[in-house]
Amino acid sequence: MATQADAQELAALRTLSASIGQSPHLTQAAGGNTSLKAGGTLWIKASGTWLKDATARDIMVPVAMSPLLKAVEQRDRAADQPLAFTIAALNPRGLRPSIETTVHALMPQRVVLHVHCVDTISLAVQANGETEFARRLDGIEWAHVPYFRPGLPLARGISERLRPGVGVLILGNHGLVVAAETVAEAELLLRRVRSLLARPARATAAPDIAALTRLAGDSFYRLPADVEAHAVALDPESRRMAEAGSLYPDHVIFLGQGSAVARPGEDVARVVARLGKAPAAILFPGAGVLMRGDAGPGADAMQRCLADVTARVDVTATLNYLTDAENDELVNWDAEQYRQKLNAAGG
Repeated sequence: MATQADAQELAALRTLSASIGQSPHLTQAAGGNTSLKAGGTLWIKASGTWLKDATARDIMVPVAMSPLLKAVEQRDRAADQPLAFTIAALNPRGLRPSIETTVHALMPQRVVLHVHCVDTISLAVQANGETEFARRLDGIEWAHVPYFRPGLPLARGISERLRPGVGVLILGNHGLVVAAETVAEAELLLRRVRSLLARPARATAAPDIAALTRLAGDSFYRLPADVEAHAVALDPESRRMAEAGSLYPDHVIFLGQGSAVARPGEDVARVVARLGKAPAAILFPGAGVLMRGDAGPGADAMQRCLADVTARVDVTATLNYLTDAENDELVNWDAEQYRQKLNAAGG
């Protein structure tokens, strides 16, 4: 770090990052990232790492900002590979910067927090979301950025919409970015925005564990890590939304496209036979969710996220789903394949 003050701020950012990472309503699995600018260096969370580990592990990577911003400005595809801009002398472990490093570099504020806040996402997937954000965020300098693939495309979208004074970005079908000059100010802004966007989840019945056990049979499917994940199968409206497609990038990365829903009378074996594949998760209406036995912790976290997001979406809203092309773009993207590999190894 350049100065003792910078070192203190980085320590504060690690503490805040770990706190954010503990909340499944703010970030899930390896999603979300935080950063601090110190001189010409951007310290940002490493790809594939979890924010909750920020105080227990070294997860921050130093990136040279000037050449990265130049690459974004010139629309150089190198900006999609932020590893090339790391400062090797300060990165002995060879950590790879977040795939969203360009987002953080573009924001002029020293501290940037990017979270996959379920309240934000539940509005950001609605066709009327921008109008609702305008109503709820009145008095805050914010900008709306429609969906772009994370990385260089998203950076271009942000640069076109960023205005002086903007400290909050709403990313369509993606999440929330807040930025401020200090960690303490960024934390306060995050709390304020989150409270303004908060919306209640629809209540559901308890999952039928006995029925799920029977439906799993002797398959390699298991119960999800979080009991809250079952809600998407128990609430008809949430289930309808989930079955219709993919709402945000991390769902595609960790769970695949859309959601598999069992038909009446189907158990795991019949669902797998009908689909011709074993999906990461299967929704059994009225009973709950079963996860494939080899699904990693990231898949569990994202199944819980799906339940949390859909339970907050207005049941009458028209939703913006990722297109087939956008789904394919995510699945075949090298940076996301790298993140998946880390997640499979335990994230």
